[in-house]
Amino acid sequence: MAVNLMPPDAAALLAVPGVELGYAEAGIRKAGRRDLMLMQLAPGSRVAGVFTQNSFAAAPVQVCRAQLAAGTPIRAIIVNAGNANCGTGEQGLAAARRTCKAVADAIGCAEAEVLPFSTGVILEHLPVDRIEAALPACKASLAAGQDHWAFAAQAIMTTDTVAKAVSRSVMIGGVQVSVTGIAKGVGMLQPNMATMLAFIATDAVVTQGALARLVKEVADASFNRVTVDGDTSTNDSFVIAATGQAAHKAIEGGADYETLKRAISEVAVHLAQCIARDGEGATKFITIDVVGAASSAEAHVVAKCIAHSPLVKTAFFASDPNLGRLIMAIGNAGIAALDTSRVNLYLGDVKVIDCGGRAASYREEDGARVMKPAEIVVRVELGRGEGAATVWTCDYSYDYVKINAEYRT
Repeated sequence: MAVNLMPPDAAALLAVPGVELGYAEAGIRKAGRRDLMLMQLAPGSRVAGVFTQNSFAAAPVQVCRAQLAAGTPIRAIIVNAGNANCGTGEQGLAAARRTCKAVADAIGCAEAEVLPFSTGVILEHLPVDRIEAALPACKASLAAGQDHWAFAAQAIMTTDTVAKAVSRSVMIGGVQVSVTGIAKGVGMLQPNMATMLAFIATDAVVTQGALARLVKEVADASFNRVTVDGDTSTNDSFVIAATGQAAHKAIEGGADYETLKRAISEVAVHLAQCIARDGEGATKFITIDVVGAASSAEAHVVAKCIAHSPLVKTAFFASDPNLGRLIMAIGNAGIAALDTSRVNLYLGDVKVIDCGGRAASYREEDGARVMKPAEIVVRVELGRGEGAATVWTCDYSYDYVKINAEYRT
């Protein structure tokens, strides 16, 4: 179940000039569902991405890194759901490259101009023949319409219960620029320079150097601030594609860069929050704000430590204001010389910790009240400086165990 999350309204999504999307049922793991998505980009498009730092990076991640590092223009993105093509050795790399060649042959570009992405079960070989068989349907369905963004979001889902897509528009140089993104997430999710899979496209004209900076800055402000279970997937990928179809001067930096960054960041933050809202078995969406840290990095560490704690997450599921679990999580962050007598903590509007101890005004019934809603805000004041960070997460319910116990069935 997803927490206060509805499927995207296709009518509210914006087509991005220079982007066409197609989809098909390839039967990669299960029959009767869209599980293959093709994104075709106009000639001259620029693409930049960030990827998992898991040492067991999946074959498609390895291929994508190499393709982007080579500086070859990218004309297409192909995504399959149901199979991660990870832990598959040289055969997996060959399968990813074969997928690229199949797409290249289908749309008439070079193999090096295709980026492959996979998500799903690890340690199983990718059924490339099914992808090849479904590519004609993918190609035939290619279109630029806004409804195709919604269909594409559906095609990359695994255990997601709701597709994730959103758009923004912004004026740059007197020209309206569109930004639309899709993502999938759920479990095995604690990004480090990416999230499970996220793709954002814009028709803005951006230099390659600026785009490379942009994707990292946006990831740090959005996808790197969401966690479901603290496990970084082997397939995490976040890509921004700029088609350059808008009639404005190329963006390298300055005010136009900041304007575009704000729009893309809004899309990325929305998608990141959607991922937390749709965490496997989630019943609560939790925002953790840490302020008063010595640095933003320190605040981030404390927020993540709270968000990762199974004891904290199960307490939120039960609406149990077990304050000891929160104190434990803050203390486990390993902050050197933390003066706990300066730490304050709030659940919603209720102050529960005052100067390191239980607040005199705190009542158990107040704690239970603020932990019952589907959305909860935790605020920690460290009293050490001006550093601050926000992390989004979800609770652990019975269904989280059930979903992951039955993932391969």
